[in-house]
Amino acid sequence: MRALGLDIGTVRIGIAQSDMLGMLASNLETYTRKYIKVDVAHIVQIIQQNNINTVVVGLPLKMNGEEGQSVQMVKDFVQELQAQLQEKNMQIPIVYQDERLTTVSAERVLLSANVRREKRKQVVDKIAAQIILQAYLDKPKK
Repeated sequence: MRALGLDIGTVRIGIAQSDMLGMLASNLETYTRKYIKVDVAHIVQIIQQNNINTVVVGLPLKMNGEEGQSVQMVKDFVQELQAQLQEKNMQIPIVYQDERLTTVSAERVLLSANVRREKRKQVVDKIAAQIILQAYLDKPKK
């Protein structure tokens, strides 16, 4: 089982993938967004190239668990992703993973590693995607 993790933001998308056993997440890239159809096409290409069979998308809930505007943006992205996957006859499950505080966690990791501010900005999204994916991989499977 190889999974792809996504941290979808308005400017960038952090992307991570699991190993072949589906046990460890590693960051893959930070993609700078253009517009939704091109962004999703890029993700579909990654799915095809890496034999991904599950996509894990961070759901940016508010701290009280409610959905805000960011959640709708992510759901719109997932809807377009599902449409493009269907066009290619690809049956890939897409699951949501609560991403509250993942960016904060990613920032802490980078700060503890003494990564400079300019560099942190470039990598924080893919580290957040890695944290989202690892949280999903660590959940007990039914």
